[in-house]
Amino acid sequence: MTQVDTAETKGLTFGPEVLHLDAGTEIRRITEALKDQILRRLRRRGVVLGVSGGIDSSVCLALCARAFEPERVVALMMPEADSDPESLRLGRLITDTFGVQNIVEDIAPALKGAGCYARRNLFIRKVVPEFADDWKCKIILRQGGSQGYSVFTLVVQSPDGVQRTVRLPLEPYLGIVAATSMKQRTRKQIEYYHADRLNYAVVGTPNRLEYDQGFFVKNGDGAADVKPIAHLYKTQVYQLAEALGVPEEIRRRPPTTDTYSLPQSQEEFYFALPYDRMDLCLWGVNHGIPSADVAIATGLSIGQVERAFEDIRSKRRATAYQHARPLLVEDVDEVVQA
Repeated sequence: MTQVDTAETKGLTFGPEVLHLDAGTEIRRITEALKDQILRRLRRRGVVLGVSGGIDSSVCLALCARAFEPERVVALMMPEADSDPESLRLGRLITDTFGVQNIVEDIAPALKGAGCYARRNLFIRKVVPEFADDWKCKIILRQGGSQGYSVFTLVVQSPDGVQRTVRLPLEPYLGIVAATSMKQRTRKQIEYYHADRLNYAVVGTPNRLEYDQGFFVKNGDGAADVKPIAHLYKTQVYQLAEALGVPEEIRRRPPTTDTYSLPQSQEEFYFALPYDRMDLCLWGVNHGIPSADVAIATGLSIGQVERAFEDIRSKRRATAYQHARPLLVEDVDEVVQA
């Protein structure tokens, strides 16, 4: 049966329109929830959030600025040695747009003191012995095509611009990621410092795709008191961004991890597909849509969609630990879990 036959037989209605929402209604719903969660349930006076110049943190900042007076929203920009300077510039753009206080905290000295860069480079040298401290690097995910598996590879670049790509064995991969995760955990430490001194709450910025698929560091960017857009597909986050008046320059910026010294897109590092196709695949999994119908809507082959479905389910299994609370030998009944 062809894809076209399948669509005609089923009277296909599945497509990008399933992700459309009434942006105004959703903005009001989220801002009212934020007021209730922050002021009444958590009894905090305002909010702190890290701002990267990306779409998710920009939308969260805009929502917070709607929910509270601007002076009760503190945006933190926390560059380090590998950060793209554009992140700092766009972070200032979004805070200026909504009249929110911004604080710049350079975390590079803290990371250097903790050995983040040295530990990472030590593991890189296990596969590229000539790697020097002034070289650049990133990790990318290579899809296995019809063979149905993916592998992580390391890309390094010398100061003269020559790049080399090598497959990463498990030990160096885990070591590089463990060292790099210090960045997210250090940023979260700074966020909670400012939140504690002000009696504010910390806002997390993951969208549904990131939250569902465990695309965050446990006790790093995964830690927060509230996560106002975790129920929204990234496509929907862009809809809110336009309605909220997030600058077009930020809305046009390709999603990036801004974690490694070489430019790195999110699909290079983690997701199998660009966010708009991943959103439809995730929606398809969540609503039991046949892979043939998702293939038509996304322009992918049925095989590609089925691999994306399996990747979604596999990541859910693999990252369940990311969402888990600490395990106890027995419940302590006197402590009420929120």
